[in-house]
Amino acid sequence: MKILMVLTSHGELGNSGKKTGFWVEEFAAPYYVFADAGVDVTLASPKGGQPPVDPASTKEDAQTEATKRYDKDEELQKKMSETKKLEDINVNDFDAVFYPGGHGPLWDLANDLTSISLIEKFNEQMKPMAFVCHAPAALANVEDHKKPLVRDKKVTGFTNSEEEAAGLTDIVPFLVEDKMNQLGAHYSKGDDWSSYVVIDGRLITGQNPASSEKAARELLKMVQKKS
Repeated sequence: MKILMVLTSHGELGNSGKKTGFWVEEFAAPYYVFADAGVDVTLASPKGGQPPVDPASTKEDAQTEATKRYDKDEELQKKMSETKKLEDINVNDFDAVFYPGGHGPLWDLANDLTSISLIEKFNEQMKPMAFVCHAPAALANVEDHKKPLVRDKKVTGFTNSEEEAAGLTDIVPFLVEDKMNQLGAHYSKGDDWSSYVVIDGRLITGQNPASSEKAARELLKMVQKKS
């Protein structure tokens, strides 16, 4: 079983002067779900190399068992520093794809033509796909038969109220909840900061960092059923 994980290469939080990137828990929790099940995981990002880490995700209140494990995992940190370039990825080599969040994807993966094409190919090949927290932003410009991929699909993603609590409503280029609704998706959400995952066919979306492990387990189940 082979799963591709796609991370952001974007590290600037708009014009705020602050840094962003990927959210550690949203990478670490799913990665270990896959790796512990014997899955071969490939890491990729638009620019390749070391993806930027959202500094807020390394703070004490954001730590989980998975992030603590990652902090001690020198082998995985080396692998992270050497992510492959998205343009070098062949969808035929993978059974599924997982996109962790963090605010970075709002700027790069939402508009990255290589990522958009990649997701469209995974969809055409009817392979499971999962997007957590801000990562559903990567679906913003993805199409299926000339219409938005998420139109009429059940999805979730980081809520407007969670973004407001983070104090970034006026900094982000768009709000995930609003974008999904604008695209005609059937967006739903759980309580802020609680685990909430939505499945529609082969598309899995998770609302926030707390949803990342469950989203990964659902993706793994789909891959195991197919193999």
